Amino acid sequence: MSYPLGLLAVHRAFREGTLSPADYLATCIQRADEVEPWLKAFCHRLPADQLAGGEGPLAGVPIGVKDIIATAGIPTTNGSRVYADHVPDQDAPIVARIKQLGGIVFGKTVSTEFAWRSPGPTVNPHNPQHTPGGSSSGSAAAVAAGIVPMALGTQTVGSVVRPAAYCGIVGFKPSFGAIVRDGVHPLAQSLDHVGFLTRSVEDAAFAFGLLADGADAGAAAQAVEGDVLPAASSLRLGVVRPPIWDRVSAEQNQAFEAALDTLRRAGASVEPLALPERYWQGFEAAEIILAAEAAAIFNELVTQHPDLTSPQLKELVVAGNAISAPRYIWARQLQASLQQELPRHLSGLDGILTAPAPGEAPEGLAYTGDASFCALWTMLGVPALTMPIARSARGLPLGLQVIGGFGEDARLLRTARVVEAQLAN
Repeated sequence: MSYPLGLLAVHRAFREGTLSPADYLATCIQRADEVEPWLKAFCHRLPADQLAGGEGPLAGVPIGVKDIIATAGIPTTNGSRVYADHVPDQDAPIVARIKQLGGIVFGKTVSTEFAWRSPGPTVNPHNPQHTPGGSSSGSAAAVAAGIVPMALGTQTVGSVVRPAAYCGIVGFKPSFGAIVRDGVHPLAQSLDHVGFLTRSVEDAAFAFGLLADGADAGAAAQAVEGDVLPAASSLRLGVVRPPIWDRVSAEQNQAFEAALDTLRRAGASVEPLALPERYWQGFEAAEIILAAEAAAIFNELVTQHPDLTSPQLKELVVAGNAISAPRYIWARQLQASLQQELPRHLSGLDGILTAPAPGEAPEGLAYTGDASFCALWTMLGVPALTMPIARSARGLPLGLQVIGGFGEDARLLRTARVVEAQLAN
């Protein structure tokens, strides 16, 4: 048996009896012991004797949980010194769901402070001199390093998609509200999403089938394994290069264009999609919404704990407090208007293709990278997924972002599986 295995491959191996949960868990523990001294993906790991799962489709599967997601009896620090000793009494519903399906909370993965911009110690598994991205830093690194087959992340701007792209794995942000957010420390309630970091698109599809609100977990594996995927030649894909495309590196642009060419050769229709100019006001609107809502959440905290909160969080609160009510209302109205209009622009398309980030992970750990290429799609609440497509000259991953219509997560995942298969050929 070769490692690391993906989520669905582990499930199949357990089901078919070719791998025992105990042996697999031991391999994951061994891998963590080997790499954690320098990777630093986890802020808290459970002892081996506490790693017990239950019955169900996730039975015996170890999963990383981002440190802003509540875990009963396990420290949940939110990446903050203010919460250094915080141990919740209850699991967040998404964690309770994982346990209900037999999954194992392997440990808490490092998050930036409150999922904002003050980074933790996690490094990029491909090159420890580079950031893994944020804010789901530890989740992306843990999956990419082969410690766990899946980890939970959150995204308010680009915190699932960007670190997944930097670490060379799949990051899937479902539609807004598709995953219950109770028990997840908020950054901006109108933008916060829960997402998955996995090793393949089919793993993300399996996770979504198990964990989405109202999902039929019993049919999830069968739904993915038995799904009849569309032919590549039937796909109609729109290409969006936002006005900030000049930030895209030559290597990222080359990888992006090569991916488009591959899809065209497979028979897919791949054509530019010109969104109305007002969509690009969404960058400003997203910043306004995030800052205003974050200020309401963190104002008291930074006032009471000035020595325990970062300059980045304080600056966010100051910016949010400076936003007038009319500006916030304008941003929320624009968000609603663009969301309402988007289905018309996506009509007839199976998805949008764009970049997940400007290029490879930046050098150094102080800056987790530019999230702008995710911001609009997060504000619109639509499903977004990144997959690895190439490596830079320095051996760092480069990704491709695929976007779908709101509530059309299953369709997006099918499209992305076809795209992934074609780009792997």
